[in-house]
Amino acid sequence: MKILAVDSSSKTAAAALLEDGALLAESSVRTETHSAVLLPMIEDMLKAAKTSVREIGLMAAAAGPGSFTGVRIGVSLVEGLAFADHIPCVGVSTLEGMAYNFAGIGCLVVPVIDARRGTVFTAVFRIGADGSVKRLTDDAQMPLSELMELIAGCRSGDEPVYFTGDACEAALGCENAPAGCAVTPARLRIPSAFGVGRRGWELFTATDARKEEFTDAALVPAYLKKSQAERDRDERLAAEKGTRD
Repeated sequence: MKILAVDSSSKTAAAALLEDGALLAESSVRTETHSAVLLPMIEDMLKAAKTSVREIGLMAAAAGPGSFTGVRIGVSLVEGLAFADHIPCVGVSTLEGMAYNFAGIGCLVVPVIDARRGTVFTAVFRIGADGSVKRLTDDAQMPLSELMELIAGCRSGDEPVYFTGDACEAALGCENAPAGCAVTPARLRIPSAFGVGRRGWELFTATDARKEEFTDAALVPAYLKKSQAERDRDERLAAEKGTRD
């Protein structure tokens, strides 16, 4: 089965084509305008791989957390492509997709996405040398200092710890970062849609998966926090209430 995967949850727009769990093609670009580049990128990638959308058996999208606009664009694009040809689709945690790019390396992987206001979107995963990926914590938004304490509780001995994502440098430079953190190769710090496709394929082919749940209607973003506009509104309403009181 061929899987088309998309990740536009960060400043990198990425797409990948897989055959079951194997990578066939991949494309990515750093951009501020995901809406302008993502669809042409997918079309060019499929053309180069001599594959049409109608040959796709599953579509996977990074559903968040991450950039509100980026996540919405990626999810909406997959929904539209899936709806037209009745293709099953699945949402994958952005953080989990990032962790899957490390499959086969025995280590802890900690994706860190800048969530602003001194916080990151993050989770901790244990990667087995056999390619297994085990989630140790839920996706969450927290300060880096709190994340370092969380890692210390998950780490086994001097187990290697790799950070990945746009807050990687900040995590490595954190005052209470775990001793002996591994330096993540530059290529693995950048989001790749391969991990999203690999995890999406696992979810779809799981023995207890209910295929009727993998529809465009069931694909929804997972933001973890309110948008900036919603936060500004809440602060304005709180200020107005304080004034009345």
